[in-house]
Amino acid sequence: MPPPRTRGTALRHRLAELRGPDVPAKALDARALAALAANPGCKRRAILDGAGVNKAVLADALGSPSAFGQSQFAFMRGNAFEARVKADGGAELLRLVHEKLDAGADPPTRARVPKLDAIGPEGRAARTALALREATEAAAWTLLDHPMLALDVAGSPAFLEPDAVVVHPDGSWTVVEIKSFPMLDGSADPAKVGAAARQSAVYVLALEEVAAKLDPAPRVRHRVLLVCPKDFSNLPTASAVDVRKQRAVTGRQLARLTRIEDIADTLPEGTCFAPDRPTAELTAAVESVPAAYAPECLAACELAFHCRDHSRASGAVTSLGRSLRAELGDLTTVDEVLAAAHGEAGDPDDPAVAALRRAAELRAEALESAAASRPEEAPCL
Repeated sequence: MPPPRTRGTALRHRLAELRGPDVPAKALDARALAALAANPGCKRRAILDGAGVNKAVLADALGSPSAFGQSQFAFMRGNAFEARVKADGGAELLRLVHEKLDAGADPPTRARVPKLDAIGPEGRAARTALALREATEAAAWTLLDHPMLALDVAGSPAFLEPDAVVVHPDGSWTVVEIKSFPMLDGSADPAKVGAAARQSAVYVLALEEVAAKLDPAPRVRHRVLLVCPKDFSNLPTASAVDVRKQRAVTGRQLARLTRIEDIADTLPEGTCFAPDRPTAELTAAVESVPAAYAPECLAACELAFHCRDHSRASGAVTSLGRSLRAELGDLTTVDEVLAAAHGEAGDPDDPAVAALRRAAELRAEALESAAASRPEEAPCL
């Protein structure tokens, strides 16, 4: 007799059915997990990522191809900059870690750079865990170049590969994130820094799972090192970024993701996101899962164009931005907003409705004033 199906195996079986029986699962990476944390209310992304659906292929099948992704030029530039940062055994990288995060420790004149080669992601993750334990016991500067970390997501491991992890002489661990966007006069684009912080928070969570298996558990630092080109040069500079807030948000979102069976249970029988299904059937399957579209999705999700079109067609105010949506309270569509502004609907005691009506009155007054002060056109001769 086959072994009894546990809750975990039942969930994996259900997610495989949603993905399609012959469709391989797309592994979750830190960028995808960070994007989930940035939009925790989107059940559509949660179920698709949890099921391992390739959203880029799905977007093509829906007729809304995605423009999301990194250009080949940016990819090559990023690789070249990372190679420069890690040259000479990571001497410059370790100098930046010492300067920005651990100036009280001895300078990293000699550092260990262990080999992390192994067969398959599971083997690399095990080799990384061993290297971290050995480096902690050695109490010396150690640079782990592209280690492999495993993070439990929805009952299965997601394998993550940070740019680097540094072990300090006191045995603590630091995540290093290397980006190719510039840091001008000591600061960088806040949106890009925020995305890097959310991505680094995922690595911090994965490192904490590794640390929890050691006795005593090493300290995983919540200040990560963000390394970027200085101004318009190719010289590296760095900044310490506190990711405690992003780590907490990501942790909560991953806890929700482990309950994606609750989302799956609400779907119609036979729902499947396999890209070879007819377009009408595939569209109905996708639309059966609520989405929380916002303009920020265009830079983080392959289904953003599809969701934007449907959000605009339904008149949802989220298509205008999350900040505006938060200001409008219970008014969720553009028609509701306009009706409230014109006094046709809405509770007058609602602060959002009162603000909209006052804005409409001011607009009408401004238009009347402008019309009254406009000189009459001279008659044509």
